[in-house]
Amino acid sequence: MTRFFKHLIRAILIGTIIYFIFLVAFFFMGRFNEGFSYHSAWTEYYQNMIFAVILYMVNAYWIQYLVITYKEHLFSLKRFIIGISGNILVSILGIFLSRIVLVVILGKMPLIDFLTNERPEYYQFSLIIAICISLIFYAIWYYKYRQETKVKEQKIIAGTASAKFDALKNQLDPHFLFNSLNVLTSLIEEDPYQAQKFTTSLSKVYRYVLEQKNKDLVSVDEELQFAKTYVKLLKMRFEDSIHLEIPEQSSNPEAKIVPLSLQLLLENAVKHNVVTASKPLYIKVYEKDGLLVVENNLQAKQVVKKSSGVGLQNIKQRYGILTDRQVEISKSENDFSVKLPMLTKQISVMETQQTYIDDKRYAKAKEHVEKLKGFYGNLLAYCIVIPCLAILNYNTTGFPWIIFPALGWGFGVTMHGMEVFGYNPLWGKRWEERKLRKFMDDDRF
Repeated sequence: MTRFFKHLIRAILIGTIIYFIFLVAFFFMGRFNEGFSYHSAWTEYYQNMIFAVILYMVNAYWIQYLVITYKEHLFSLKRFIIGISGNILVSILGIFLSRIVLVVILGKMPLIDFLTNERPEYYQFSLIIAICISLIFYAIWYYKYRQETKVKEQKIIAGTASAKFDALKNQLDPHFLFNSLNVLTSLIEEDPYQAQKFTTSLSKVYRYVLEQKNKDLVSVDEELQFAKTYVKLLKMRFEDSIHLEIPEQSSNPEAKIVPLSLQLLLENAVKHNVVTASKPLYIKVYEKDGLLVVENNLQAKQVVKKSSGVGLQNIKQRYGILTDRQVEISKSENDFSVKLPMLTKQISVMETQQTYIDDKRYAKAKEHVEKLKGFYGNLLAYCIVIPCLAILNYNTTGFPWIIFPALGWGFGVTMHGMEVFGYNPLWGKRWEERKLRKFMDDDRF
């Protein structure tokens, strides 16, 4: 029932607009040169409204049926032709019903006489208008469909990126555990006591891995501290064969990197290089130009197991999702280095969502206040100027030309108000906002 009344209001609104459009056209065609009759105008108006309401209703429900039946497939060529053909048929039926109401019911003509005197030309003009309005309906529904499709596409993109990011993070858990167990296996053979200590320390380190791997970003300071702890684990096996030079803390406390990136780079350095007392591995971590550099001397193993590619590729892919800044990899004859972007302003804004939301709300509120000021200024001018013009019209001529600026400007003020207050006569208040929220919350999108 609510939908019916919405359709009825829209039909009256559209019918009124069409009526006044023709009224203005007749004025410029000279139809009112001999005077203006309010009685005739009212008669023409209600007759026009009968056609408008009936034609709107039959076409609206037909299009509604098409949308429910075909949904997004409505806009294929075949379905569109079916839709337009149906609109022509229901419009002819609507015109026929409208003429019965006007001629038979209101005009008291016998139904037999009415049917006998019907001519095709009685339907031509109204049918053209009905088809034009139907095309407007299709354009509106197509716009709605495109907006919903955009929302769906954006949600798919966001969901895909999120799923990909989660998958990359979930690789860290088995990757870290696998490499740690390899170290533990070696220690059990070489030094059972150290293996025992390694197992205890590993449980503490692994707790950090489980806590941090689910985060998008962590502070550089946290990663530096964890890197020191992780190297202690490595030293239990390699003793003085590993030397780590690392800062106590970052120069920028707000700087962030992807979690466990340092640990993965340290793993790779040990995995791919000879680490012995005669050939110690020197690893240096330092900052340079907004990058965190992890550098080691290159003494590649002659025989290396095929790399899974999880470590370094994982870091690059996670950075690729979060930022446009690239992970830089450099290799020379003697050194290998990886430079990790330290993310500050862009990511800190992304992380402090409440601050971002507050800024957006303020900007949106400010924009809305400016629109309100513009609308109230427009409305005030209308309320001052139109009465003055009405007085001028009353004192100068008998033709009510004031209705044209009053209706034209009034229509503009009404549209202005609808835009400012978010009301759409076709879809209701805040339609676009409601639809966006609906589809963003819908798990099927």
